[in-house]
Amino acid sequence: MAKHPTLPTLYDEVKTLTITNLKKWGYLIPNSYKSGIIHWGRHGQRTSSINILVDTYGFSPYLQISYTYNGTTISYKVPLTFLPANIGKGQVWYFVCPHTQKRCRTLYMIGDRFLHRSAYTGCMYESQTKSHKNRTLHRLLDKVFGEDELYEQLFSKHFKSSYAGKPTKRYLAIQKKLRQAQSINYDEVERLL
Repeated sequence: MAKHPTLPTLYDEVKTLTITNLKKWGYLIPNSYKSGIIHWGRHGQRTSSINILVDTYGFSPYLQISYTYNGTTISYKVPLTFLPANIGKGQVWYFVCPHTQKRCRTLYMIGDRFLHRSAYTGCMYESQTKSHKNRTLHRLLDKVFGEDELYEQLFSKHFKSSYAGKPTKRYLAIQKKLRQAQSINYDEVERLL
């Protein structure tokens, strides 16, 4: 009898809520109360949406999530917290997972709830499903075909190659990647193919 495939759920393909997006959309302004709708889509078609409400007044800020899952209306609160930024200016926001109580910046929806990734078992990132040889080949091809993107970054409008007379870390990293791309042994590429 044939073995049934055990295909893991991929974190890369599920719906997510991120602090970055909430901040970008203006939901994480201190001492505010804002509601709205978040939509997800695929290939230009809207596939789902949720209602959110963010309350940052007082000592216990939270995110209220409301949506319909398989005909059932689901509504719950996700606590929000913040820590002072390490540069001394501002604050860094986090979700507090309602299941694991862990701080995180991304919540994943697998099943009927948005939770921290450690709340799920048997899930992986897409890169974890690739074989070692496949990952090696992918990294090598990124070096071969990624030169154009590196040059675009290097010559972009506001790119700074130095600050206070010293080369920036970003500039040095791009230079290192360009040297690696130019020193590729193409016999190795053919061997891997």
